[in-house]
Amino acid sequence: MNYKLMLRTLGRTLQVEALCILVPLVVALGYREDPRPFLYTVLLTGGLGTLLSRLKAKPDFFPREGFAVVGLIWLAMSLFGALPFWFSGEFASYTDCFFEVVSGFTTTGGSILTEVESLPRGILFWRSFASWIGGMGVLIFTLAFLPKVGGRTQVLVQAESPGPVASKLVPKTAMSSRILYCIYIVFTAAETIALRIAGMPWFDAITTTFATVCTGGLSVRNLSIASYNLPACEIIITVFMLLCSLNFAAFFLVITGRLRQALGSDELKFFLLAVVLAVVVVFGNILPLYDTAGHAFRDAWFQVASIVSTTGFATTDFALWPVLPQFVLLLLMFLGGCAGSTAGGIKASRVLLMFRCAHRSLRRLIHPRAVKVVKLDGKPVDEDTLNTVFVFFLCFMAVLGLGCLIVCLDGFSLTTSFTATLTCLSNTGPGLESVGPMGNFSAFSHLSKWVLSLAMLIGRLEVFPILILLLPSTWRKA
Repeated sequence: MNYKLMLRTLGRTLQVEALCILVPLVVALGYREDPRPFLYTVLLTGGLGTLLSRLKAKPDFFPREGFAVVGLIWLAMSLFGALPFWFSGEFASYTDCFFEVVSGFTTTGGSILTEVESLPRGILFWRSFASWIGGMGVLIFTLAFLPKVGGRTQVLVQAESPGPVASKLVPKTAMSSRILYCIYIVFTAAETIALRIAGMPWFDAITTTFATVCTGGLSVRNLSIASYNLPACEIIITVFMLLCSLNFAAFFLVITGRLRQALGSDELKFFLLAVVLAVVVVFGNILPLYDTAGHAFRDAWFQVASIVSTTGFATTDFALWPVLPQFVLLLLMFLGGCAGSTAGGIKASRVLLMFRCAHRSLRRLIHPRAVKVVKLDGKPVDEDTLNTVFVFFLCFMAVLGLGCLIVCLDGFSLTTSFTATLTCLSNTGPGLESVGPMGNFSAFSHLSKWVLSLAMLIGRLEVFPILILLLPSTWRKA
C-alpha cells in the first residue's frame, strides 16, 4: 500500500473541503450570524490538509489503493464536515452532527432534525451545499479543480463513480471531471433562476436547487416542498429531479450533436419506462383521495420522480397512501436512477443487466448449446462485468439485511426499521411510518444512527470501497 500517496490525496481533498466551508462562512457573515463554527472548521480541516498534502510519495496508484483511499476520504470528509454543526451548538450530539452531514454528502436527505426553520442560515446553507458537493462526488470535484493529486486518477474516479462501468467523456480524467461539473453548474443555475421566477425566495431557491440537482432532498422547510404551495415550483423540481437522475454522459452526447446515440441508450429507455409505469399505477390508486385529477397527477409525478431519483422531497405524506402505491415507491427505492447520475439505488443499468442475464439463463435451460451474449446498447458485456453486477447486488442485500437487523434492536416496527435501512443504503431519504416524508430519524439510538450513517456511505460509494476497507487483505503487504 502506498500510504504516503493515500495520505497526500486525502490532504488535497481536505484542502478542497476547507475552501468549500468558506462559502457558508460568507453566508453566515452576510446574515450577521456567528461565523466561528465555520472558522474553526476551516482552520482545523485546512491545517491538517496542508500538512498531509506536503508528503512526498511515488505516483503508484493501483486499484487497491484507489478503492481504499476513496473510502477513507469520504469518512474523513464527513468527520470534518460535521464540525460546523457541532461547534454551532444546535445539535444534541456529535452523532447527530455526523448523521446529518453524511446524509448531505451522500445525497440521502434523511434528517435527525425535528425543526429545521429555526436553524441559522449559515448552517442550513452548509447542510444543502454539502449535498451539492457530494452529488457529483468529492473526488471528481477535487480532480476538476485541483487535478494534480498524483497517481492514476482514473482509478479514483472508477472507485467513486456510480454504475457498473466507469467511462470517461474525453481521454483526460481531469477534463472529463470539468465537463461533468460544467453541466452540473448549468443545471444549478437554470433551476435556481426558474424557482426564483416561480415565486420562491432567493435563499430557498438556491438551497432547494442544491438539494435537487444532487438528488439530495434536504429542504430548509419543515414540510419540505409542500410548505411553499407553489405548483409551478413543484413542476420545475420534478423536471430537474428526473434530468439529474439520467446519465450525465447523455447530456454530453446531446451537446456534441450525438442526440440519436443518447436517445438510443438501453438504460435510458428502461428507466423512463419504469417511471411512466410507476406514475400510471400510483395515479390510478391515489385518484380517489384527491378532489381534482390534476392535483393527483402532479403529486404522482412528483413523488415518483422524487423516489426514483432518490431525492426525497415531498409534497404530500405518501405514507398515508394505499398499500400498492407505497409498494411501488419501495421498488423504486431499490431501482434508483441511471449510472453516471447523481441518483442512488442499485441503478437502472444493473437491474437491466440482471434481467437480461436471467433471460439468458432461462433460454439455456431450453437450448443448452445455444450461445447467447448479454448486450447493452448493442455492445457485448463481458462476463467479469456481469459477475461484478451480481456480486454488487449480493453485497447490497447483505448490508441491507445486517443493517436492518441492528436497527431492529431499537424496537420500532419492521416497516420502519426496514425502510429506514433501505432508504439510507439507497440514499433516498424518506421511508415509511416513523421515517416517512413527514417524519425523521431523531428517535433512533446512537448505535442505529452510526449504522445508518455507514449504510449511507456504503450506498453512495456503491458498496465496494467501504467494504474493501474492512478486508484484512487490503492492508496486508502484497
